[in-house]
Amino acid sequence: MRKPNSTLAAQPVRRSGAVESRSGWRSRLRAYVHSHRQNARESFQRMVDEPLQSVMTMLVVAIALALPAMLYVGVSSLQQLSGSWDSSAQMTLFLNKGAKDKAIKSLIARLESNTELAEIHYISPGQALDALQDSAGFGEALTLLDENPLPPVLLVVPIGEIEADVPRVEQLVKTLAMEPLVDDVQLDMKWLQRMQQILDIGRQITVLLGGALSLGVLLVVGNTIRLAIESRREEILVVKLVGGTNGFVRRPFLYTGLWYGVCGGLIAWLGVVLGQLWLGTTVTRLAALYQSDFALKSLGLDGMLVLIAFGGILGLVGAGLAVGRHIAQLEP
Repeated sequence: MRKPNSTLAAQPVRRSGAVESRSGWRSRLRAYVHSHRQNARESFQRMVDEPLQSVMTMLVVAIALALPAMLYVGVSSLQQLSGSWDSSAQMTLFLNKGAKDKAIKSLIARLESNTELAEIHYISPGQALDALQDSAGFGEALTLLDENPLPPVLLVVPIGEIEADVPRVEQLVKTLAMEPLVDDVQLDMKWLQRMQQILDIGRQITVLLGGALSLGVLLVVGNTIRLAIESRREEILVVKLVGGTNGFVRRPFLYTGLWYGVCGGLIAWLGVVLGQLWLGTTVTRLAALYQSDFALKSLGLDGMLVLIAFGGILGLVGAGLAVGRHIAQLEP
């Protein structure tokens, strides 16, 4: 009589064990997700049941996030404005007012042979006067002049290899100023470099302010969670007596900190948007007086998501710092 194949006989047993293992893993995952969902819902409900404390904490978080966000909007708007202008090291050569066309053409030919220059544009006095009439806003007054007071101008752009090298550009300015036909040389990059430095300072202030206020958020959220732990001391002790772990006890407080941060980030975004709407009309009118289409940059949906995410992270970290130390100290 043949013996049954041991491998085939054991196969159903292994298959049954694998099914039970998968079923157990899925059950644990569902229980874990259900527990987190319930803790998140109960934490939010506790915040609703204590509206005054919750709103005050959210407002602190919102103010801490809104202030650097508003400063960022201002710096970004100015950066956008400066980016719309020509950022190259363009030089303006003011020629002698009585310069003859032949002499000007000779000067342009010499400049074109200079290997450090990429572009040369000539603006006649008539063209300069027409441009001034179109842009200055007092064209009728200029028509009353007996003669054109503007000199001929050359706009000179150096090659890309040296336009970021300030010493070489300044040396080129000195060389061009030595031309007999040139009365003055103006380097148009100087004021833009100063503005860029101011914007860099603004960005650094934004980072420093954001860091300091973020630390304040951690302290405020941590203190709020610590008070919540003290108010639920008896409940925590009972949970630990029946076998609740520190992780299980910490979870509702972590969700509370997360809710504080998320709601605070949303309030901060709403505050920044309302501030932009309030100031936007005034800024637009002021820019129109200077014939500019400048407008404050909007945070948009990306800004809202960043503020909410950053607020949530700060709230979660602040709560984690608070519960990590206090929960471990509460033992039945």
